[in-house]
Amino acid sequence: MTALEVRDLVKDYPIRSGLRRSTLRAVNHVSFTLTPGRTVALVGESGSGKSTVAKTIARLERPTGGRIIATQDDGSPVRDRDYRDHVQMVFQDPFASLNPFHSIEHHLARPLRLHGKARGREETRRQVEQLLERVNLTPASEMAPRRPHELSGGQRQRVAIARALAPGAQVVIADEPVSMLDVSIRLGVLNLLARLQREDNLAVLYITHDLATARHFSDEILVMYRGRVVERGPSDEVILNPRHSYTKLLAKAAPNPDERGRSLADSPGAITSQDLGRGYDHASGSWYEFDRPVSVPLQGAGPRAEQP
Repeated sequence: MTALEVRDLVKDYPIRSGLRRSTLRAVNHVSFTLTPGRTVALVGESGSGKSTVAKTIARLERPTGGRIIATQDDGSPVRDRDYRDHVQMVFQDPFASLNPFHSIEHHLARPLRLHGKARGREETRRQVEQLLERVNLTPASEMAPRRPHELSGGQRQRVAIARALAPGAQVVIADEPVSMLDVSIRLGVLNLLARLQREDNLAVLYITHDLATARHFSDEILVMYRGRVVERGPSDEVILNPRHSYTKLLAKAAPNPDERGRSLADSPGAITSQDLGRGYDHASGSWYEFDRPVSVPLQGAGPRAEQP
């Protein structure tokens, strides 16, 4: 099975305003490990850097610095050309991520053929139907010829999950996979992800702003604020015994129409001045300073991320 190591990940974006140029650091020395059969949740407000981490792992963005290494059972790194066989992403919006002009069968058959998982029309069709059955879209023979607009939001997200599994992915990056769905069907999609993880021993990175689902569907939680991990540890420990003032703020947050458009941390004194420069690790029971990034032991070697 495949594990994935992220060490000291950095992502900068150039900003230009007239003749002035500056740099926005969206991800600042983030480190963690994804292991088979376990889920790591990345939580935080919009703009905290969660989706940027996901995009760099999925190789949709080039990291500015740090390392992202997928390793096999024997500790050897996954070759670049095989990386996308091992690491796939489920996007937030299941309608935008599916081409409305193509059938569901096309969306699943294409990755099967591109990654060499099926040959010939009959074998491809058989595997497409197996994928649809795995995500509870039955009868598969009737679902395959439909277009995305003929499916509900939950059904479209199940297609997106099946597409991620088509190349044989062993590391799945789920970027807020239920935030665009009705509340009544979110649990079903999350339970599906949990079942597929058990069956295939998947390593899952679950990105969300929902602390409740993060607690119940993950083994470890990383809390992000302004591109940094400010608290990390077992799910129950982080949610029930938060130590960082930002995590406490998230845990107490409730919808307020008067605060729409404002960050939770904008209120004076919401984040203590001491906590702005440090994070808490529940595993070691200690604080760490941000000028000394957290180190996660690597299970193998690999090349550094290319500089843009």
